[in-house]
Amino acid sequence: MQYLVIAYDNENALEKRMAARPAHVEATQKLMAEGKIVSACALIEDDVMVGSSVVTNFDSEDAFNDWLENEPYVKGGVWDMEEIQIVPIKVMPKA
Repeated sequence: MQYLVIAYDNENALEKRMAARPAHVEATQKLMAEGKIVSACALIEDDVMVGSSVVTNFDSEDAFNDWLENEPYVKGGVWDMEEIQIVPIKVMPKA
């Protein structure tokens, strides 16, 4: 399932973000190598990370939901799950 995920952090979550970051980076890079995550970016305001955007490419809705439930920033209370945006998209194929 291809989605654009836009997730801003909870207020005052920078410390939680930094604590969860190594697990987040490791898991994201693994999924990027498998083609399940197309891109992942930190959202920056005033030179501080305040959220994330992720473009996903999972085989099923269940696989997408499993990733989201187990994402280190979700499990670590970093992302504001009440305000998360999940937008269906179609990624342009590479030439």
